[in-house]
Amino acid sequence: MIDDVLQALIPLSEPPSAPGWNHAAMAELLGDAPLRQASVLIGLREGIQPRVILTVRTHHLTAHAGQVAFPGGSRDAGDGDAVVTALRESEEEIGLDRALASPRGYLDCFETISGFCITPVVACIDGSARLRPSPDEVDEVFEVPLSFFLEPANLRRYAMEYRGHHREMVEFVHGGHRIWGATAAILLNLLERMKRA
Repeated sequence: MIDDVLQALIPLSEPPSAPGWNHAAMAELLGDAPLRQASVLIGLREGIQPRVILTVRTHHLTAHAGQVAFPGGSRDAGDGDAVVTALRESEEEIGLDRALASPRGYLDCFETISGFCITPVVACIDGSARLRPSPDEVDEVFEVPLSFFLEPANLRRYAMEYRGHHREMVEFVHGGHRIWGATAAILLNLLERMKRA
């Protein structure tokens, strides 16, 4: 199952760049304002049943409080590339030991309503990795079977109005967690690259 995911990725040797795959929709809302660079880590915990690592952001954050998200954040000047950013942020947010993460490729860049261009980095995570949420940023770390996201029936589509614009949205609901927004859209990009959406 992980092999199917890895075959759909953009190789590490060919990192994606802006614009994001959703640029046309975001340009309507954001115009041509410059976007800040960020990275997230799509961690696939290895095992008999591979699992996707997700977080619940703390409720006191100024942006996206309480939402389900991949570990990640803004690129620092000294990061060098998207992989370094994703691993650094994952270490800070969920205590992931970088030695237990094996980056394998990228998904397409994604632009957010909050003004970021996110580069999703996919990595295999050793089954022994111990994760602990940083209370300043993360309320909870949880894992969802990869097979759940690969089942088309679990992808829910809906529409919403935002700033006078009609937006097509997707979400997943698993174990009481609503996975929506940028996180669900990045998962949709994976499914589309795998020809499963």
